Amino acid sequence: MLHRACLNRHVRIGDWGAAPAAASGPRFGYPARVAELQLDPEALQDLIDARMPFGKYQGLALLDLPEPYLVWFSRQGFPSSKLGRQLALTLEIKINGLERMLKPLR
Repeated sequence: MLHRACLNRHVRIGDWGAAPAAASGPRFGYPARVAELQLDPEALQDLIDARMPFGKYQGLALLDLPEPYLVWFSRQGFPSSKLGRQLALTLEIKINGLERMLKPLR
């Protein structure tokens, strides 16, 4: 897990408004604030069931993705889709150490 001081340089906890220049524009769905992330029970259950559909971690549960990969993805820009919202929520859960809260639901 990344040290919080190191992580804060790349991703401001609770503020997704500062997207890198490469991740700006309509292609990327960067939530302006964490409050915009869906935190309803259905969205959490969808997140628990979701799997990474492509890349090195294809088939792995989103909640099992390594935090450095999620930080890298956030710097590149999350896609403007349900997957992008789920990846942003996964990163927020990991940053705040809330994975244990979801283990009983898995």
